[in-house]
Amino acid sequence: QNEDKLYEYLIQLNQDAEEMFNALIEQFKKSEGITEQLKAQDQMLWVSKMNNIQHIATEIVNNELIYR
Repeated sequence: QNEDKLYEYLIQLNQDAEEMFNALIEQFKKSEGITEQLKAQDQMLWVSKMNNIQHIATEIVNNELIYR
């Protein structure tokens, strides 16, 4: 039973983390002006900006959900 509860908890935690990560990515993309047009015009800049916001979003998710 404890294993079932742990499994359910971990599934929910994973879902929450994915949802938070994806929402943060979308928010950062909007605030930073990261668009498909930028991707078409300057792929290296787009990759750099996306890597940066993914790193930041990962840190936020880890601090808010994983390491709390």
